[in-house]
Amino acid sequence: MKQKILIVEDFFVEANHLRILLTRAGYEVTGIARTFESAEEAIRQDHPEIVLVDIFLAGQKTGVDLARLLNRQNIPFIYLSANSNEEVLKTARETGPSGFVVKPFREKDLLAAIGIARYLHESSREALWRKEAAFTGELDRLAGARRPWPERMLCLVRALQQFISFDYVAVGFIGPVYMPFNALHFLRTGFDEYQVMDSEGFQTVSRINPARMVASMAAIKLRTSPVFFNAVQFQIACQESGIRSLVGKTFDMHSNLLFPLPKISLDGRYFFLSLYSGRNDAFNERHLELCRKVQPALQHAVEEMTRHVMPGFPQVRLDEGIELISNKVPIPGPLGAMIGESHLFLHVLDLAVAFAATDSSVLIRGERGTGKEQVAGGIHALSARSDGPFIKVNCAGFSAGSMEGELFGFENGGPGNARTGRFGQAEGGTLFLDEIGEMPFEIQLKLLNVLQRHEMERVGGRQPVRVDVRVIVATSRDLEKEIAEGRFRLDLYYRLNACCIRLPALRERIDDIELIATHFLEYFAEKSGRGHALRFSEKSIRMLKEYDWPGNVAELMDAIETCVLFARTEIVDDIKLPSRKS
Repeated sequence: MKQKILIVEDFFVEANHLRILLTRAGYEVTGIARTFESAEEAIRQDHPEIVLVDIFLAGQKTGVDLARLLNRQNIPFIYLSANSNEEVLKTARETGPSGFVVKPFREKDLLAAIGIARYLHESSREALWRKEAAFTGELDRLAGARRPWPERMLCLVRALQQFISFDYVAVGFIGPVYMPFNALHFLRTGFDEYQVMDSEGFQTVSRINPARMVASMAAIKLRTSPVFFNAVQFQIACQESGIRSLVGKTFDMHSNLLFPLPKISLDGRYFFLSLYSGRNDAFNERHLELCRKVQPALQHAVEEMTRHVMPGFPQVRLDEGIELISNKVPIPGPLGAMIGESHLFLHVLDLAVAFAATDSSVLIRGERGTGKEQVAGGIHALSARSDGPFIKVNCAGFSAGSMEGELFGFENGGPGNARTGRFGQAEGGTLFLDEIGEMPFEIQLKLLNVLQRHEMERVGGRQPVRVDVRVIVATSRDLEKEIAEGRFRLDLYYRLNACCIRLPALRERIDDIELIATHFLEYFAEKSGRGHALRFSEKSIRMLKEYDWPGNVAELMDAIETCVLFARTEIVDDIKLPSRKS
């Protein structure tokens, strides 16, 4: 059956050229739309499987607006544009396209982009299915458990964390009669560690008095369907809700996903989950779709749990008002050795653990010294390929000729004699390509072909060789800028960018600096054979936090090692740092 494609392009000549290319390649073109409105109608009538959309459509609504509609309907789309400059690519990235094709169209680029879009859509659908299955399975187990209400809610929160990443969640019942506020609050303080608060504990931490709490609750706008607020929208929503504003200010949250279950009602109040994140862009349309998909299973589980506490409300009081609950199960491999508790760091761990469960390629972005190789090794260690080899290659400094042989190897009689190559060495395991942004342009196409076809050709060889290798790549470069300047392939970028982890710079997670520095201090003190422990003074901690760390964690580690070497007392009071400061 032919795959159906809709073209959304306001220039007829270009749209017709696309139609001819696609028809010749065996696709069914369902139509050509010139505006947002006509595209919306065509999508409703023809149900295309992929949409090609000009990013700068004429009219009030552009291709970016159409992209948001396509995301809501889970239809993959490819942007069309006459420009591939850095600004356009970053605008496109915000809406999560499956590809980008630059005008004038080349047939092979167009067909390659469609092939990548199909692969990415199938991969994301498979990953979503796995997430749904795991979450609903956990809900089934939770529904039959006989535990106190706070323990059940903690289990629900932990299951939800594997499904949608968040830093804070309120879980309970809400309605026209606001008090007492029957909810529990979970603040994430570690990978699987939460500070749990009942209403009194929340009031203590947020320093809100009961009267203001009642007023804040009364101002809440009740909703019956999932909704999210990011960045500016979150700030506007905070003005409408005192509780949302209070959570944002108290716990430094910048986005919110509200997930109500209005069919679960106790005494006129319905069940809800309100998820928060410290990131500005944590939630999107796909999260709303996830909520809608799992709503029946979640509703059934909560109904079963509430059945055992009726009549009346579940007991949500904690003995101390505030409790710290930790699973204390370490993350195996290199990820477990990484230090941090900030929401940015925990988000990195969430993504790494999630991507480890797949076999997709992963792109790790971050400045030098942020730990990209450690994250790559952690993904490998947690994956189904953990028993296979983990082969590392730094792409910097290779010419096209030398890199081709390095990666793919040589046939017998080829230059350098017979050689397996790094793909051959990584068979059954993972190949980590560091600094992919410096890979020679000619080799990028060969890498894309391997990722697409799972086969390669050795230097001097005539027959393709099947490969069973997962590829993880990393870069410290701005790939959008590299593409705009013609040094990185657009199609390879979209093939890799589907599973992307951005490692924050150390200056972006100041709250982690003392924790990391203390870890290094203890490590190097023990390694040096000192008979007594070392500790930082308040002055030295302040110095560490005020420095901007251009070399990130690697530079911090070197600085602490130097401190240990020159320490004369048990208190480290001065740290030799360059004068550079942001």
